[in-house]
Amino acid sequence: MSTMRLLALVSAFLFSIGTAFAQISTIAVAANMKDAFNEIAIAFKAGGKPEIKVVYGSSGNFATQIMNGAPFNLFIAADEQFPLELFRNGKTTDDGEIYAIGKLAIITKNSSGIRLLDSKVDIAKAIGKANKVAIAKPELAPYGRAAVQHLKAEGLWDLAKDKLVYADNIGAATTYVVSGAADIGFTALSLAKSPEVMKQTSFLLVDAKLYEPIKQRMVLIKGAPQESVDLYRFMQGPQAKSILQKYGYTTP
Repeated sequence: MSTMRLLALVSAFLFSIGTAFAQISTIAVAANMKDAFNEIAIAFKAGGKPEIKVVYGSSGNFATQIMNGAPFNLFIAADEQFPLELFRNGKTTDDGEIYAIGKLAIITKNSSGIRLLDSKVDIAKAIGKANKVAIAKPELAPYGRAAVQHLKAEGLWDLAKDKLVYADNIGAATTYVVSGAADIGFTALSLAKSPEVMKQTSFLLVDAKLYEPIKQRMVLIKGAPQESVDLYRFMQGPQAKSILQKYGYTTP
């Protein structure tokens, strides 16, 4: 084989490798979406789409990272505040779309012996019996903010505040309860309905009138590749909406 032909083959190979890497989109996804988005990602890739890299965490942390240049292409957040902040700072292509309305739930570990019944008196009893109450940090996680709003609206803040343990995101707060580090906790209904979580816990849906609506918005980061745009559109389609509804979300 001639040197020129060998160089041409090597160049073509390196180009194909570079193209393959260029096609991998990195998606920042709020922790409340983990189980639902796992299914959505599988459905998206089943349509012949390339691999995507997914990172789960708190919306507040992601917003800070994106402001500082983190290489995320699509931000699927747990609220509106953080995506709109990025939009106002010129980091996104536009102000994005609301893709789901989230719901807050209280969970308790079955082995704790604490029962969750739907009344202020019974929730107060549960908090009183609990060793710790897990919530996500309200400054980082919209579901943590909603938990604080609920406790204050019900007049339970003083009862709960000294028992609160704060997690960086709602997934970690849920894990605190599943592991037994906290007897009860506030989480997203979507996580409370996860098969793995339901094996060890029971949940109570919180009255949505007792916290601000959790409108979950997604935004494309400037310069996002085509597969991120395709996923953004897929999130607004019937297949993704069906999955979101299965996990307890309301969809627009």
